[in-house]
Amino acid sequence: MRTAPTHRQGTERTDPHQPPTGVARSTSLAALDRVPWREIRDSTGCAAAIPLLLTTVACGDPETARAALADLRTRICQYGFVVEQATAAAVPFLWELAQLPHVTCRAEIIQLLRSIADARQWESTAAVYPKLLNHSENHVVWERKARQAVRDRRGALRRLLAEEDTEIARATTELARTLGE
Repeated sequence: MRTAPTHRQGTERTDPHQPPTGVARSTSLAALDRVPWREIRDSTGCAAAIPLLLTTVACGDPETARAALADLRTRICQYGFVVEQATAAAVPFLWELAQLPHVTCRAEIIQLLRSIADARQWESTAAVYPKLLNHSENHVVWERKARQAVRDRRGALRRLLAEEDTEIARATTELARTLGE
């Protein structure tokens, strides 16, 4: 026999990026713990906040999910074209979230994937200033790995293109064009 969960007032976090209580993590996000987020960087420094942001995108109400995605975008693809070390690690989770029907901001996730796939800021800068390639933190490598991570999961494009939601289909068409599909 199942029993209803008891609710204790005052014990829940009010963090705006905290996923709603009682929402199970999807299987795809279970692998978040396997990424050494504390050892890699996003635009703010340590990338430790990324798992919580991804979980909030997956489980949050529309407003909360969009706010978490906006924060995530700033951290891994700032200005829509500057990727970071953590970007490639986040991409597989973004692909998974884009395919989950309950996620409320799927079109925006696909647009973020397109921005990552199109990012060439560091590569363009290194073409003019090759000394950038000698920097201890090789941003060009991060950018290439992020683009490759998007390409590696492009098998999901067909399923996303078949979506009835026109926003998702449009965003997927743009991503497919960017990937040369």
